[in-house]
Amino acid sequence: MNTQANRVVGRLLTPFLAACLLAGCGGDRSTDGGRANGQPAPAQEKRAREVADAWRESEAAAAWNQGYYPMADAIQPVDSGWHTTADERAYKTGNIFLSDSLPTTAITQGTVKWRDGGSLNRPLMEATKAYQSFARTHNAERPRLTVTAAKLGETTLTTSRGQATVPAWLFTIEGYDAPLKRVAVTPSPLPEPPIEPTPEGSADGIRSVTRLAGTAVDGRSITVRATHGACDDGPVVGALETDESIVLYASVARERSGPCTAQLIEQNVTLKLRQPLAHRILLDARTGRPVPYGLPNGPTPSWT
Repeated sequence: MNTQANRVVGRLLTPFLAACLLAGCGGDRSTDGGRANGQPAPAQEKRAREVADAWRESEAAAAWNQGYYPMADAIQPVDSGWHTTADERAYKTGNIFLSDSLPTTAITQGTVKWRDGGSLNRPLMEATKAYQSFARTHNAERPRLTVTAAKLGETTLTTSRGQATVPAWLFTIEGYDAPLKRVAVTPSPLPEPPIEPTPEGSADGIRSVTRLAGTAVDGRSITVRATHGACDDGPVVGALETDESIVLYASVARERSGPCTAQLIEQNVTLKLRQPLAHRILLDARTGRPVPYGLPNGPTPSWT
């Protein structure tokens, strides 16, 4: 079990350690559904099965399997790493300056090419918009990075359909040989879910899994972000695995009664899967929607 606590911006306190339970064996199996005694919550498991059944062979699933949905950061820092902590800080705060004009192009479409075959044309982002996605501040008195040039190239990216080669803007950073890359194609529109969301907490305390934070190299474990409050023992995430999907359902452990401050704490929870994630879709049981990728404290996932 791996957990990594992190405060959400706002009225947050140091989070409790998360309880993270692992997937079992068999066919469609579930991890612990979030009860303190280790027994799955029937209402949560029932909701997860309803979501899995609704998506199975649905129009939404067909659209998802044909679309382009990035499951990794669209902004890739220089491969060699930052030379100094000041440069790293400048990147993380978006304190990046432009010393020259950016290129314009008449190309409006870019091609996503998947490693195991297949391709898809998607609208191409202009260089200026790509630059603005990571250059967010302009403070000359603080450490900063300087972009001196940009050109259209390619990079590789993990998507919902596996590894893909995608068009990317390659930004030259003063003092660095390797470029900063920004994926240049826009994701496909999200399909309309084939099932309605359930109200927060209606299915025996069920909560949403807010985002995917990472996937193990072998695909046998995933790290997701889940929320809890100040008067409980942290988030618990269960998973119903099928051949087509993995439906995640979150709750909190040992919620205590009595006076409690109103807080929403977001925390990492890592789950081991019975089989590698591969091309299975990650779904949130409460909303019935795909779980977006997003780094802790990072920007909202682009395809949401």
